[in-house]
Amino acid sequence: MQTSQTIKEQQRAYAERLLTALGKQLAKRNITPVLVISEDGRPALDVPDVRHRTRRVFVHLPFCWFYWGDQHDERVSFLQMAGAVDRIAWAAREGWREGEQGDLRIDLDKILDAHRG
Repeated sequence: MQTSQTIKEQQRAYAERLLTALGKQLAKRNITPVLVISEDGRPALDVPDVRHRTRRVFVHLPFCWFYWGDQHDERVSFLQMAGAVDRIAWAAREGWREGEQGDLRIDLDKILDAHRG
């Protein structure tokens, strides 16, 4: 179990580094993100839109995405940081989609537990 703990810690640190890099690039475009830890312990960026509504941008490591909702146009690859910054900055300037923020997170531990039991 120690190995799993270490891997999860490494993944969280990597996600934080990605979000920090994204935040620095958004700040250069006069968008003020804040690095936060969500209620469930995931790192995220709180990013305000043109209407001062905030969405959380998360990292989905298995699919190499930044995402801020569950719709197809609410995710972008972090493998091309410049393009990701452009897309997120554009979305924030246009205004976030109305309604609740969707989540793409898959809890692999729950899937594994279901197959074990």
